[in-house]
Amino acid sequence: MTTTPQDLLSADLQMGTVMLKVGDMKLMSNYYQKALGLDIVVEADGGQYLGRGTTPLVHLQPAGGLHIPGRGEAGLFHTALLFDDQASLAATVASAAQYDPKLFAGSADHLVSEAFYFTDPEGNGIELYWDRPRTEWNWTNGTVEMDSLALPPQHYLTQHLTEKSVTGQRDAAAGVGHVHLQVGDVQTAEKFYVDTLGFERTAGWHGQALFVSAGGYHHHMAMNVWNSRGAGPRKDTLGLGEVLIKLPGQDDVGALGERLAHHGIAVANTGSEILFDDPWRNRIRVSVESAPAAAHS
Repeated sequence: MTTTPQDLLSADLQMGTVMLKVGDMKLMSNYYQKALGLDIVVEADGGQYLGRGTTPLVHLQPAGGLHIPGRGEAGLFHTALLFDDQASLAATVASAAQYDPKLFAGSADHLVSEAFYFTDPEGNGIELYWDRPRTEWNWTNGTVEMDSLALPPQHYLTQHLTEKSVTGQRDAAAGVGHVHLQVGDVQTAEKFYVDTLGFERTAGWHGQALFVSAGGYHHHMAMNVWNSRGAGPRKDTLGLGEVLIKLPGQDDVGALGERLAHHGIAVANTGSEILFDDPWRNRIRVSVESAPAAAHS
C-alpha cells in the first residue's frame, strides 16, 4: 500500500512526553533528576513529570504491583532525548556516567547524530543525542544514510565538556527527539506506522529495524526486533505506559482519528486528543501541540 500525501502526518509533528510505569518512584525519580539533570515540572495523579524548564520529557507513574517485562517482550527500546549542542549533550552524558557507570550501554556516531546509550534502574533504555545539521544528512531515494560508527565517550567528553555546560546543565533545553520500540515483526510495524498512521519510511536495517518520520527528520520513531522477534501483544508490565505525539492543529488530530477508524483501529477520542494501541499494545496518545515546544533539529 502506498501512503498518499493527504494521509501523511504533519511535517510539524513533534514527539512529546514518554510515560513510564515504575515500581520504585524514589529510585527512578532520583535517577532522572541526578543522572539526567531533569527537574520535576509538575506532580499529578500520584506521578511526576520531569523535564527541562517547562517542557516535560518523561512522566513517571507509580505502578508498584507490576513486574519488569522480559527482555524479549514488545515495548520500549529507548526514549531518545535530543540536545541543542554537543556541550549540553556532554554535560548530561557525564552526569549519567558518574551516577552509575554500570548503566552506560554504549555510544555511536550515526552520521546524522551522535548518541550515547544508558539504561535506567528499571531497565528502560535511554538515548542522549545531538543532531548534525540537516545540510550534512545524505538522502538517496527517500532513505537517509545512517550508520553505527565508533564514538569513544572519554574522547567526546574531553573534546566537548565545558565548565559552562556543567554548571548550566539544567538550564539547557532538551526534548524527546524520537522514541524507539521493540516489536514482533518489522512488516507489521511498517503497515501500521507508515501505511495507517502516516509516517514516512526513512530507513531500514536488514529487515530487523524500521525508521520513520514526518517532515524529513531522520526518525521520530523506530521499531526493531533485535530482542523481540515474534513477540505478541504486551502484558501490563512496568516500562512503557504511553508515547505522546503532538500535532499542530485539531484538524490534524481529527483526520488521523478518521484514518485510524477507517483502518479498523479502535480509537478513544476525547475531543482534544485520541488514544489507540499499535499491534503490540504500545499505547499512543496524539494531541494538539499546546505546551512549549521541545528542542528539535
